[in-house]
Amino acid sequence: MLRTALRPRFLGLLVVALVLVVLGIIAGRWQWSVAHDVARADAVREVQEQPVRPLAEVMAPHESFPDDGSGQRVTATGRYVGDPLVVVDRRYEGQHVEWVLDRFVVDGTGANLAVVRGFVPEGEDPPSAPQGTTELVGSLAPPEAPDETGGVEDGQLASVDIAQLVNEWSGEMYNGFAFAVSEDGVARADGLERVPPPLPDTSLQFRNVMYAFQWWLFAAFAVWMWLKIVRQAARQDEADVPARELEEST
Repeated sequence: MLRTALRPRFLGLLVVALVLVVLGIIAGRWQWSVAHDVARADAVREVQEQPVRPLAEVMAPHESFPDDGSGQRVTATGRYVGDPLVVVDRRYEGQHVEWVLDRFVVDGTGANLAVVRGFVPEGEDPPSAPQGTTELVGSLAPPEAPDETGGVEDGQLASVDIAQLVNEWSGEMYNGFAFAVSEDGVARADGLERVPPPLPDTSLQFRNVMYAFQWWLFAAFAVWMWLKIVRQAARQDEADVPARELEEST
């Protein structure tokens, strides 16, 4: 079979098959990338199309975080109290940053809502929150995993651990936190950058994934067809040998 495969005709077919393999791999990878991009675009659109709801309609103090609450944008009126904390060891676009976490006391309930107002470069002092009554628009998120480092130390936390914040802030707590989107209608915040709220599920788009696999199967099919052609030619050569020997003997 190797002797047959090395004939110029089959070497030429091999080159064609390899070109088809390269094209199939490239096209498949492109469709795989499209699947990611489409999923992300759908997730962004889903977040943007969600109506902004009053916090009281979504959750109440001490209640479990709602199953569909992650990413839900809410409004709440209240005031920031006390000094900010920082959540360390966070990354944004490849840089080490620290989240600025403030205590927001909600009017009506008097309960504390942990609010990530934004982030600052690692080691930089966080700015103070606005004073007085503030209209907050935020994107809800469930509590993070418990802080295993021992809690608040020098104003720093390793995670947004609501159980730990209960020991730091007096009064009732909401069992979740919010990424600030705007305060008093202003999207930007003085002295810090907003943290982009996490997107909802960005699972791959099934249709584009199937397109990617179809291209990769096409690439494999090209190699299989070449092997099949070479194998058939080799078998034909083996069958022709006895016939030629018989003709030569007669």
